[in-house]
Amino acid sequence: MNERAEIMAAQRNDDSFATLWDELEWRGLIHVSTDAGALSALFEGEPFTYYCGFDPTAPSLHLGNLVQLLLLRRIQLKGHKPLGLVGGSTGLIGDPRPTAERTLNSRDTVAEWVTRLQGQVSRFLSSEGDTAVRLVNNLDWTAPLSAIDFLREVGKHFRVGTMLKKDAVAARLASDEGISYTEFSYQILQGYDFLELWRQYDCRLQTGGSDQWGNLTSGTDLIRKVEGGSAHAIGTPLITNSDGTKFGKSEGNAIWLDAEMCSPYRFYQFWLNQADADVIDRLKVFTFLSRAEIEEYERLVAEEPFRRAAQKRLAVEVTRLVHGSAATQAAIDASAALFGQGDLAALDEATVAAAIAELPQASGSAGDAVAQLLADAGLVESVSEARRAIAQGGVYVNNAKVEAQDAVLAETDLLHGRFAVLRRGKKTLGGIAV
Repeated sequence: MNERAEIMAAQRNDDSFATLWDELEWRGLIHVSTDAGALSALFEGEPFTYYCGFDPTAPSLHLGNLVQLLLLRRIQLKGHKPLGLVGGSTGLIGDPRPTAERTLNSRDTVAEWVTRLQGQVSRFLSSEGDTAVRLVNNLDWTAPLSAIDFLREVGKHFRVGTMLKKDAVAARLASDEGISYTEFSYQILQGYDFLELWRQYDCRLQTGGSDQWGNLTSGTDLIRKVEGGSAHAIGTPLITNSDGTKFGKSEGNAIWLDAEMCSPYRFYQFWLNQADADVIDRLKVFTFLSRAEIEEYERLVAEEPFRRAAQKRLAVEVTRLVHGSAATQAAIDASAALFGQGDLAALDEATVAAAIAELPQASGSAGDAVAQLLADAGLVESVSEARRAIAQGGVYVNNAKVEAQDAVLAETDLLHGRFAVLRRGKKTLGGIAV
């Protein structure tokens, strides 16, 4: 059994709940839905098909998408059959953002991103057995449809007044940017996706973020109008921090699931730095830990917050799920080594580079004065202050204490010939990159 299979096999829904719906509610995954009673019964009944769509508006999925992927997995573990839709057609348009029109990407770019996102989706859902995930692309049924056919067969079922009331559309209409007919039509395309999946696979449920609720219900409404059928939707809450800020943003940069866009070290640190007020909710949404385990971490947060046991477990669980055990262990080793509890020289070059990228940095080279590098990296305000810190025994290069005030960076200090880690005291770190 390979590592990914082992990770998948370890995932379990919590049998302490009477129903899956009860567990999803406890985990905070239900913000809005169609019929809660009918959905709960659907989950406990015969296997059915359900889906979530992911648009290739970037070369990687991000943490908001991970919420949906893990929800799909929880439902799959109950014995139901997921469809992972990557939108080759809707990705050419993009759903309306609250403030401004999207820049349209080329067809070749979107096609490349479709392939990349399909690979990511398939990593989180089992491809084995009767509940194996099926990947679909809405370009397959949208591309053959002429504009006239689309307007006659699909567009006639949508009322402009209703479309104008959708939150995403209303927000854009109230903005200076306005909204183009292209983005205004997005909800029709998403509704048509659900109709086609209902027809082809008897798909009964669509999940998505609560900010997509208007798009989700355009599908359920279209199925009712065209086929007289019944379908359901679940909108998960938008994840925010306890201070109200948007979750998953770090200085304006999304936390991507692709290791090349967000290193496993940075990913691990992101989870490790979750606030006490947020960490239990994160454990509920982003891990498969049981209610009993999470409640024990909740006790530890309340009684021994200085140990940060919940944050450490969260960081390990989610990083392992996304990047695997080896990358997770490398991130743990790097985190320890940076603060003098491990061997920095034993870390691979990619991990060192990722760790250095997260620190205040300065450029330097062999022969440069350590005192000057401390000042350049912002660890002290001046070279004279740096010299005093060295004299007091509180300065380290790669965890080795600097003894002389006029010490220089040696060639042998450069990790992989490119990097060095400066430390002042126990916790103030800086990086040197050649």
